[in-house]
Amino acid sequence: QVHLVESGGGLVQAGDSLRLSCAASGRTVSSYAMGWFRQAPGKEREFVAGISGSGGNTDYADSVKGRFTIARDIAEKTVFLQMNSLKPEDTAVYFCAADYSITSYVRRRGYEYPYWGQGTQVTVSS
Repeated sequence: QVHLVESGGGLVQAGDSLRLSCAASGRTVSSYAMGWFRQAPGKEREFVAGISGSGGNTDYADSVKGRFTIARDIAEKTVFLQMNSLKPEDTAVYFCAADYSITSYVRRRGYEYPYWGQGTQVTVSS
Protein backbone atom coordinates (compact mmCIF):
# COMPACT_ATOMS: atom_id res chain seq x y z
CA GLN A 1 0.00 0.00 0.00
CA VAL A 2 1.09 3.56 -0.62
CA HIS A 3 -0.53 6.80 0.42
CA LEU A 4 -0.03 9.81 -1.87
CA VAL A 5 -0.44 13.46 -0.91
CA GLU A 6 -0.13 16.23 -3.48
CA SER A 7 0.72 19.83 -2.70
CA GLY A 8 1.91 22.97 -4.43
CA GLY A 9 -1.14 23.98 -6.40
CA GLY A 10 -2.42 27.52 -6.49
CA LEU A 11 -3.55 30.49 -8.53
CA VAL A 12 -0.97 31.95 -10.91
CA GLN A 13 -0.86 34.09 -14.01
CA ALA A 14 -0.11 32.89 -17.52
CA GLY A 15 3.63 32.52 -17.98
CA ASP A 16 4.30 31.78 -14.32
CA SER A 17 5.72 28.58 -12.86
CA LEU A 18 4.58 26.15 -10.18
CA ARG A 19 6.10 23.04 -8.69
CA LEU A 20 3.77 20.30 -7.57
CA SER A 21 4.90 17.72 -5.06
CA CYS A 22 3.60 14.22 -4.41
CA ALA A 23 4.73 12.73 -1.12
CA ALA A 24 4.49 8.97 -0.85
CA SER A 25 4.26 6.90 2.29
CA GLY A 26 5.18 3.25 2.39
CA ARG A 27 7.90 1.99 0.10
CA THR A 28 10.50 4.27 -1.40
CA VAL A 29 9.45 5.93 -4.64
CA SER A 30 12.26 4.07 -6.35
CA SER A 31 9.94 1.06 -6.23
CA TYR A 32 7.10 2.83 -8.01
CA ALA A 33 6.20 4.04 -11.45
CA MET A 34 4.67 7.46 -10.90
CA GLY A 35 2.43 9.62 -12.99
CA TRP A 36 0.74 12.99 -13.01
CA PHE A 37 -2.74 13.39 -14.43
CA ARG A 38 -5.12 16.32 -14.57
CA GLN A 39 -8.82 16.88 -14.91
CA ALA A 40 -10.40 20.13 -15.94
CA PRO A 41 -14.10 20.89 -15.30
CA GLY A 42 -16.29 19.04 -17.77
CA LYS A 43 -13.37 17.14 -19.24
CA GLU A 44 -11.97 13.66 -18.84
CA ARG A 45 -8.87 12.99 -16.80
CA GLU A 46 -5.77 13.12 -18.96
CA PHE A 47 -2.17 11.99 -18.68
CA VAL A 48 0.36 14.76 -18.08
CA ALA A 49 3.70 13.14 -17.25
CA GLY A 50 5.12 9.87 -16.01
CA ILE A 51 8.35 8.39 -14.73
CA SER A 52 9.26 4.73 -14.78
CA GLY A 53 9.95 2.72 -11.64
CA SER A 54 13.56 2.43 -12.72
CA GLY A 55 13.70 6.22 -12.95
CA GLY A 56 15.40 5.99 -16.29
CA ASN A 57 12.48 6.95 -18.49
CA THR A 58 10.01 9.80 -18.55
CA ASP A 59 7.15 10.67 -20.86
CA TYR A 60 4.93 13.68 -21.36
CA ALA A 61 1.71 14.65 -23.00
CA ASP A 62 2.32 16.62 -26.17
CA SER A 63 0.55 19.61 -24.66
CA VAL A 64 3.16 19.97 -21.90
CA LYS A 65 6.37 18.82 -23.57
CA GLY A 66 9.12 21.38 -23.16
CA ARG A 67 7.24 23.14 -20.34
CA PHE A 68 6.75 20.48 -17.64
CA THR A 69 9.34 18.23 -16.03
CA ILE A 70 8.75 15.22 -13.81
CA ALA A 71 11.44 14.20 -11.35
CA ARG A 72 11.76 12.28 -8.14
CA ASP A 73 13.71 12.56 -4.92
CA ILE A 74 14.16 9.04 -3.62
CA ALA A 75 15.48 10.16 -0.24
CA GLU A 76 12.45 12.39 0.30
CA LYS A 77 10.03 9.84 -1.19
CA THR A 78 8.62 12.61 -3.31
CA VAL A 79 7.85 13.09 -6.98
CA PHE A 80 7.74 16.57 -8.42
CA LEU A 81 6.12 18.18 -11.43
CA GLN A 82 7.84 21.40 -12.40
CA MET A 83 5.48 23.45 -14.53
CA ASN A 84 6.84 26.41 -16.45
CA SER A 85 5.26 28.81 -18.91
CA LEU A 86 1.82 27.97 -17.60
CA LYS A 87 -1.19 28.60 -19.79
CA PRO A 88 -4.86 29.08 -18.91
CA GLU A 89 -5.57 25.70 -20.50
CA ASP A 90 -3.38 24.08 -17.86
CA THR A 91 -6.05 24.91 -15.30
CA ALA A 92 -7.20 21.65 -13.70
CA VAL A 93 -7.04 19.48 -10.63
CA TYR A 94 -3.74 17.64 -10.75
CA PHE A 95 -3.43 14.12 -9.38
CA CYS A 96 -0.42 11.95 -8.79
CA ALA A 97 -0.63 8.19 -9.16
CA ALA A 98 1.60 5.23 -8.41
CA ASP A 99 2.04 1.58 -9.17
CA TYR A 100 4.64 -0.79 -7.82
CA SER A 101 7.23 -1.28 -10.55
CA ILE A 102 10.97 -1.39 -11.05
CA THR A 103 10.86 -1.55 -14.83
CA SER A 104 11.65 1.10 -17.42
CA TYR A 105 8.05 1.27 -18.68
CA VAL A 106 6.23 4.59 -18.30
CA ARG A 107 2.53 4.17 -17.63
CA ARG A 108 0.30 6.65 -19.51
CA ARG A 109 -3.12 5.22 -18.75
CA GLY A 110 -5.04 5.90 -15.58
CA TYR A 111 -6.14 2.30 -15.15
CA GLU A 112 -2.50 1.26 -14.90
CA TYR A 113 -2.21 3.02 -11.56
CA PRO A 114 -3.93 1.55 -8.49
CA TYR A 115 -2.89 4.30 -6.08
CA TRP A 116 -4.01 7.93 -6.34
CA GLY A 117 -3.70 11.11 -4.36
CA GLN A 118 -6.54 13.48 -3.56
CA GLY A 119 -5.51 16.13 -6.07
CA THR A 120 -4.35 19.73 -5.95
CA GLN A 121 -5.97 22.62 -7.83
CA VAL A 122 -3.96 24.61 -10.35
CA THR A 123 -5.59 27.73 -11.75
CA VAL A 124 -3.87 29.83 -14.41
CA SER A 125 -5.38 33.22 -15.17
CA SER A 126 -4.90 34.99 -18.49
